[in-house]
Amino acid sequence: MEYDCIIRGGQLVDGSGTRPPFAADLGISGDRITAIGDLSTSAAAVSVDATGRIVSPGFIDVHVHSELSLLGGRDQMATIHEGITTHLMAPDGFSWAGLSPQRAREFWEYARFAYGDLDPALNWPLIDDYMGLFPGNIPANVCPQVPHCALRLAVMGWEAQTPDAVQLAALESLTREWMEAGAVALNLGLDYQPSAHADFAELVALCKVAASYGGIYAAHIRYCDYGRARAWDEIIELAGAAEIPVHVSHERVDAESLEKLDQVDRDGVDLSFESYLYPAGMTHGVMMLPMKYQAGSLDEVLGRLADPAVRAESLPLMSEKLGVRKGTQIVSYTGSGRYLGMTLAEAAATVGKECEEFLYDLIIEEEGIEMLIFPWQTPVEDDNDAILEATARNPRMMVASDGVYEVPHPHPRGVGCFARFLRRYVREQPVLSIEEAVYKVSGFPAKRFSLKDRGVIAEGLAADIVVFDLGTVADRATWSEPRQLAVGVDDVIVNGTFVKQGGIITGALPGQVVRRS
Repeated sequence: MEYDCIIRGGQLVDGSGTRPPFAADLGISGDRITAIGDLSTSAAAVSVDATGRIVSPGFIDVHVHSELSLLGGRDQMATIHEGITTHLMAPDGFSWAGLSPQRAREFWEYARFAYGDLDPALNWPLIDDYMGLFPGNIPANVCPQVPHCALRLAVMGWEAQTPDAVQLAALESLTREWMEAGAVALNLGLDYQPSAHADFAELVALCKVAASYGGIYAAHIRYCDYGRARAWDEIIELAGAAEIPVHVSHERVDAESLEKLDQVDRDGVDLSFESYLYPAGMTHGVMMLPMKYQAGSLDEVLGRLADPAVRAESLPLMSEKLGVRKGTQIVSYTGSGRYLGMTLAEAAATVGKECEEFLYDLIIEEEGIEMLIFPWQTPVEDDNDAILEATARNPRMMVASDGVYEVPHPHPRGVGCFARFLRRYVREQPVLSIEEAVYKVSGFPAKRFSLKDRGVIAEGLAADIVVFDLGTVADRATWSEPRQLAVGVDDVIVNGTFVKQGGIITGALPGQVVRRS
């Protein structure tokens, strides 16, 4: 039999998490895996010699701000270098689909801190209008989630209130439309507008809709209003009240979360979480304000900040939040291009201000378009490396980048997260076997988010394949040079088509919309 492609002589890691690497050839016909075994006597249009390398399922990033970048721009191919073949959409509930052009533009301005200098048309009033952008125009697959921010904006605008019966019915109807369109999860960012104003009853109602389709609940939990411990309590309670599996965005295993994870284990809660495994996060400076002043559109927020009383109330609170007074944060993005790569303390010193005062003024001066990298404010008795290692080991954890693109000084996780995970926790300080690690980037996310055709190497499944050298795979992005691309991933196949071959980006755009299965 002749195949379109045979990958010969590699060590296959099948994505199950339990089977050690095994020697086998892999045959691909069209967009499917059609043979696994000894194919030495079979012919192929293309043969790849994978001797000494790992052949695995394509990696799946379940939390990444990449969907518009995949359509074009500077960073369109950036994540291909890490072997990522599927990206979940609507992280933090962000989307512009299903909104009027006016509302979409308002939300774009609000969320632009995470999407950089792209300037899309933003005219997708129907789900199908938006989904139709992607097939054949992207190098990797995308997978829809229900974008709660967009739903709430469509039904209630920016109002900081709970929905009445009519509004809740409309939110349920829109959730149902997304699930009918193949969404895998209801996704929220409960520290972002307007999702921050969803009460528990609203979450339960919408989760019950998602659960009726086999979907899950995935959220950036309510850190700002509740604090971390209470935010964990809410998602654990929600899992029981709505009878839905739940997933926590960008978390880590430390003393505070370990207590909650122990409770999850004792109570049998169906919970997973993701981590990018760097000791720093990233968000906009607006999130440092008291939540009541974050409410509403960006124009409304900026209007409030001009009030001296708001300033006087906000500065003392901002100074303590995520260590702003220390000024160790790195300026990642400003609309004007000022201060990029500087620490907050360095930037503040240029104008002779305290860090919190400088950040407050920066939000106003940049019209809300600013982004910073926030180092963890870890207690001195704790060890970040030990926290990261415990996080990598945890069986409920999968890897996700929370990557941000098209900004001049991004977090290195956007192009280094998956390669860093393999380098650090399999090769350099081997706390995971290669089969366990590959499961955390392929089989586990595919299983958790109901992508039954992806994440595992088996005959008949989609041919999303990565060939990498475990001895050389590595991240190169750093805090000072965050856009250096990963190395060690030689071949990336998406739906049976090479998007990277022999270390070279091919320019092919075979990505499709992958839906819940």
